[in-house]
Amino acid sequence: MTHIAIIGAGITGVTTAYALLERGFEVTVLDKHRYAAMETSFANGGQLSASNAEVWNSTATILKGLRWMFRRDAPLLMNPRPNWHKYSWMSEFVANIGNYRANTIETTRLAIEARKHLFEIAAREGIDFDLERRGILHIYHDKEGFESGLRVNALLQEGGLDRRPVTPEEIHAIEPTLRKAYYGGFYTPSDATGDIHKFTRGLADACKRRGATFVHEADIDSIARAGSGFVLGWAELAARDAAATTRGMLKADGIVVCAGVASRHFAALLDDRINVYPVKGYSITVQLDTAESRAAAPTVSLLDEAAKIVTSRLGADRFRVAGTAEFNDFNRDIRADRVQPLVDWVRSNFPDIETSRVVPWAGLRPMMPNMMPVVRAGRTPGVFFNTGHGHLGWTLSAATAQMIAETIDGWRGINAPAAVPSLGVEREYRHAS
Repeated sequence: MTHIAIIGAGITGVTTAYALLERGFEVTVLDKHRYAAMETSFANGGQLSASNAEVWNSTATILKGLRWMFRRDAPLLMNPRPNWHKYSWMSEFVANIGNYRANTIETTRLAIEARKHLFEIAAREGIDFDLERRGILHIYHDKEGFESGLRVNALLQEGGLDRRPVTPEEIHAIEPTLRKAYYGGFYTPSDATGDIHKFTRGLADACKRRGATFVHEADIDSIARAGSGFVLGWAELAARDAAATTRGMLKADGIVVCAGVASRHFAALLDDRINVYPVKGYSITVQLDTAESRAAAPTVSLLDEAAKIVTSRLGADRFRVAGTAEFNDFNRDIRADRVQPLVDWVRSNFPDIETSRVVPWAGLRPMMPNMMPVVRAGRTPGVFFNTGHGHLGWTLSAATAQMIAETIDGWRGINAPAAVPSLGVEREYRHAS
């Protein structure tokens, strides 16, 4: 049986493990944390949102970023401190503006496919993750924003998405808790929300039942060829401070890198290049402790286009609010001045929700300059990548897992490493890179 090691136990790594198990592979998942889904898959916005498939590569995004640069509460914030990786990444981001249309349509199609796979997996394995299939409502405050949304909507519809314009009256009918006046909006009835952490942990348990091995607290520091396969090595976490360091080791026939923002590091170890940059996002989870708060919180998922804020209702007593993009390298600090706008947004839009118990969180999104995931065979035979999903890992992972599993299955079937590059699965979506 072909043994595949997966680096990373977030949503991408665990969905990849499941897809490989279905195809009869032996699978070992390695992660530096004690549990699955402890980084970017811990507390995101919760949206399974094909309706949010628009890539960011546009002149408008750049102009907004420049305008917001000196606002500490801006939806998009960049630390201007010189950093070669950051500025080289941004130059590639600008170079991909010409691919905005094609990449938005392709992302929409991929998100629709992923949704189908994820719902099927959840039903098959009996995973409870606070799924709500009530759709997603985008709201706009003025005519300019709504007309910009119309242009995006045309691309999403070309990608196959049913996303329709709605009037202010229809907005209030879809989500009665919204009190403010809006110019208009768009409603996507097929979109959904759910708790990414609960799903990933539930799917990891399903993988274990199907025979997968999970090795936690394995901070991999070496990867070497061993015959036609690989040996991965790490220092055992419990022994790192001991005089005699204990090392862990795993032999595998192939490797899949699903390591989020660490994917660039692992690609370099494997003689490859994955230009992932960590873009920090924030969320708050509002605890709906009172009956008044539960009644005042929306049940339909929202996206406030002007504020770049998304919401999800996670069960009866939690309300997730997320947003912002911060270019600040690998800084994981939870900044009060970045969290406060999320709390203020709740208080402004839903004044009857009590915000006395709010849990803040920040995570690093693994973003490629073209805003497209990397799903391909590596330069080294037996190495594969499924990473770089940016802010849409929850939305896209169930589809990219199937894609990379098919690629690995083809490699196994051919059983000739030199033939891997000819499989036609270079899916880094590099239209102009």
